[in-house]
Amino acid sequence: MLKSRPGKGTGKWTKVLVFLLCLAPFARLAWRFWMQDLTPNPLEYITHFTGNWTIRLLVATLAVTPLRKLLGVPDLIRFRRMVGLFAFFYGCLHFLTYLWFDKLFDFHEIWKDVAKRPFITAGFTALMLMVPLALTSTKGWIRRLGGKRWQRLHRLIYVSAVAAVVHYYWLVKSDIRLPVLYGSLVAVLLLYRLVTSLMRRARQRTAAMGAAPART
Repeated sequence: MLKSRPGKGTGKWTKVLVFLLCLAPFARLAWRFWMQDLTPNPLEYITHFTGNWTIRLLVATLAVTPLRKLLGVPDLIRFRRMVGLFAFFYGCLHFLTYLWFDKLFDFHEIWKDVAKRPFITAGFTALMLMVPLALTSTKGWIRRLGGKRWQRLHRLIYVSAVAAVVHYYWLVKSDIRLPVLYGSLVAVLLLYRLVTSLMRRARQRTAAMGAAPART
């Protein structure tokens, strides 16, 4: 299969830039940790910081396909895997913060939390759904699964994004502006996916109906 040439603005150095942009929040967090500048409540700051960046990058991953079509830049797809893996990376940091600093690796307490606290359950679900996506993000797995099966599996990212938004919404107690914003973005992207899927199926049915007489 022929490889498409990188379009304008999607070459090697652009990929490096996207990588650095995705890594920048972690660098900022590490710097503030080194400088002991994590606010009077470091646990809460790290938890919210890593959680926010997980959802932001999930939304960014979902936005790649609509943007590449609306902007006419198909090679934007080259960045989707990287951004998605960074979303998983920040999700792991978010969970590790809870696992280590909050619960001190007390797995009995963790499982009690997962079972009894709805927002923990939603967050854990979001992360677990991202695991198979991260593991199968390589070209080798695309070949093993086949394009269609791989695409069906990776639609789990929508479920993960919804679960992450629900987790955030149930977590906050008063100011719900950010979870509502993220939820609205995910809803718009889901609606776009639904509309384009319905339009594609309608075109396929029309094409099949038009071709039917030619086969008789």
